[in-house]
This record gives sequence, C-alpha cells and structure tokens, in this order.
Amino acid sequence: MPKVSWDSASKIEEVGPVRDRFEILDGYSANFTVFDEDIDATSLLKGLPEDRCQCPHWGYVIKGRMTVRLGDQEEVYEAGDAFYTPPGHVPLKHQAHTEVIMFSPEEELRRTGAAVAQNAEAEGMHVRRPEQQ
Repeated sequence: MPKVSWDSASKIEEVGPVRDRFEILDGYSANFTVFDEDIDATSLLKGLPEDRCQCPHWGYVIKGRMTVRLGDQEEVYEAGDAFYTPPGHVPLKHQAHTEVIMFSPEEELRRTGAAVAQNAEAEGMHVRRPEQQ
C-alpha cells in the first residue's frame, strides 16, 4: 500500500508563501502544505470558472486556522478539524504558520495548480513547480 510523509514526498512546490510537499497515490495527490504568511488566495483563482477552485479537497488542519467560502457562507477550519471543500470554493484566509494535510484528485488539482501558478507569477510571487525540479 502506498504511503507518504513530509520527509518522503518527492514533489515540492512553492507559490509565494505557501510550501507544499506531495506525492501522487493512485490518482490522488496527498499534500502536506504550510502557509508561512497570512494569505488570501482569491486573486490566484482568476480565470478558473467563476474564479473559484474547481478541485475538491479532503483534509485535516494540523496547526493554525483557515477560512474558506463555500457558496454564500464562510467556513473556518482550525487545528484538529477534518474538512471537505467541494469544487467551487474560495480560500479566503490562511493564517501564517497554518499546516494542513489534503487529499485531492490529481487531474483537477493539476489544472487548478497551473492557473494558481500563472496568477502568482503575474503578481510577482516566487513560484517553484514540481516540473522545475
């Protein structure tokens, strides 16, 4: 059975203040994500349908706090919370030093990640994608 940890993940991605280590496990991306600074990712979703993340995520907040808009309401996830964000959500605020583990369908995450990286570069953020390794 495949497994991965922060230390064993072979893929590394950085988008601005967000560090991500991950591995693809049977069509799903298992991501260990750290937000080094407060971040509102709204602008990074420009160009996606309705300017919203189109990838579902299942996850667990290890440390910190994050706020996500789902439809017309906001959900706050804090350390110790397991969560599910369906397609069409907007990551509004992730506090500095927040750490999460997320599982997402690889194909949807790849498409969303490409748009996020393009928008981040346009905003002058540092971007390091796995294919650059």
